[in-house]
Amino acid sequence: MLNNLKDNFSHLFEDALINEINEVGILKHAKEGYKLIEIGDYLRSMPLLVSGAIKIIREDGDGDELLLYFLEPGDTCAMTLTCCLGQKRSEIRAIAELDTTLIMIPVQKMEEWMGKYRSWRNFVLASYHSRLMEMLDTIDSIAFMNMDERLVKYLRDKQKIGGEPVINSTHQEIAYELHTSRVVVSRLLKKLESLGKIKLNRNSIDIISL
Repeated sequence: MLNNLKDNFSHLFEDALINEINEVGILKHAKEGYKLIEIGDYLRSMPLLVSGAIKIIREDGDGDELLLYFLEPGDTCAMTLTCCLGQKRSEIRAIAELDTTLIMIPVQKMEEWMGKYRSWRNFVLASYHSRLMEMLDTIDSIAFMNMDERLVKYLRDKQKIGGEPVINSTHQEIAYELHTSRVVVSRLLKKLESLGKIKLNRNSIDIISL
């Protein structure tokens, strides 16, 4: 685990903090699609993402989902921090977008390190800022973008996260995450295909030029 920490966090944390994380952290592996956090859960630890990606999802009263943002290596989730420190139930769902490796930090250490290590305090504050900006970006896309623009942004984000020109998602899965209908998603994807920007397969999408 120490090598994972040094590779991903040595530019953020001093050696003493790296060593403490190595002592108390728990290495966790999650397969693609694994549900890491469910809405309503009490959280006892905070994740540091070592590899892979996690999607953070909000759910409305009818059970419809909305993708808020992705977490990438070197990230943590501000909503998780808030729930841990406030001993509140989670208001988000976290699902492994790819095969993912995390280091779970006990909530007690999070509070202790806020006063002990300036680098940890800066990391936590930067995480709050980054996640806030990403949520504002999501709000802006809902408020100001047409659905076809939101779909293109979504496909670009998925391609960036996966690092491949192929997106392994069904039309229904995309519709869930964009909080719209499968019919709308299918129509817009067909339009993008007719423009030569993507190629549709049975359960995947090849990105040609977005």
